[in-house]
Amino acid sequence: MKIAAVGEAFPAHYYTQERLLEEFRRVWSRRLFNQDRLEALHKNVLVGGRHLALPIDEYSKIENWGQANDAWIRVAQDVGEQAVRKALEQAGLEPAEVDCFIFVSVTGVATPSIDARLVNRLGLPSRVKRLPVFGLGCVAGAAGISRAADYVKAYTNEVVVLLSVELCSLTLQLQDLSIPNLISSGLFGDGAAAVVRVGSERRATGPRVIATRSVFYPDTERVMGWDISEKGFQVVLSAEVPEVVRRYLRKDVDEFLEDQGLSRKDIVSWVAHPGGPRVLTSLQEALELPAEALMLTRESLEQVGNLSSTSVLLVLQETMRRRRPEPGSLGMLLAMGPGFCSELVLLEW
Repeated sequence: MKIAAVGEAFPAHYYTQERLLEEFRRVWSRRLFNQDRLEALHKNVLVGGRHLALPIDEYSKIENWGQANDAWIRVAQDVGEQAVRKALEQAGLEPAEVDCFIFVSVTGVATPSIDARLVNRLGLPSRVKRLPVFGLGCVAGAAGISRAADYVKAYTNEVVVLLSVELCSLTLQLQDLSIPNLISSGLFGDGAAAVVRVGSERRATGPRVIATRSVFYPDTERVMGWDISEKGFQVVLSAEVPEVVRRYLRKDVDEFLEDQGLSRKDIVSWVAHPGGPRVLTSLQEALELPAEALMLTRESLEQVGNLSSTSVLLVLQETMRRRRPEPGSLGMLLAMGPGFCSELVLLEW
């Protein structure tokens, strides 16, 4: 059960954090009187720039959720197709060989879902099994890898494609001046990533999934998520997120590894979702990791921001490209998200 390849795609519109802050200052100039607070929030997330689904001047023209969601459907197909094609090409596979297509997102909705809209564009076989998943948020990239691993356990000669598309900029509420929304305006970006998973009867050069674990935390539904109304997606982002990481993650990781006859000292590579600077600090402290263990995660946050479920897949891709561990060594891929919950994936490189 190996990961054969990861492909990525971004909208063409990339802006530095300074340019984005300038635009937010302009849009909110008559309503946000403490502009220094906005600048501080944007600088504190340590993001250098982000891709946006649309050119920056088009966002002020969006009048309702329907228009924002129409843009999500259009752009999600474009970047989703690019990401899947890249991943399949790297894996040496053709679209006609795909047996199962998993799609995850939390930034828009569509029926038929984006995976269905891509079947003809990609040339996927009519027999392909589709699994669209909405609502897992930041944890969905890791959870998608876990569910793909479950699938190829049963179908050992089949090919699974996991596609994550998150266009977070299309969820931003320009009427909302709450602290969570202001933080979101500086933290989240847009993009897509696709992972090709193959069963044990097929050859691949990527890491093997040894085991996975999902953990749900009771009474944490208001830690992170959306309030959805006629205006669209209203962010729920509690200041408790770093504390939840500190409270639960070490115990969860240790118990998971112990069940595999392992401990944290056996893990040489960490692929983590870049939730934000405070979350990463809490994660590093909870797991007692050296700073370099999360280097690629922090780089991803700086270069493109937090892309919700897509981010951990981008960190996985960079690990495979630039910091691939020694063959046979062990790694951990993990993310946390709405629920509140975590997903742990044990890898053998």
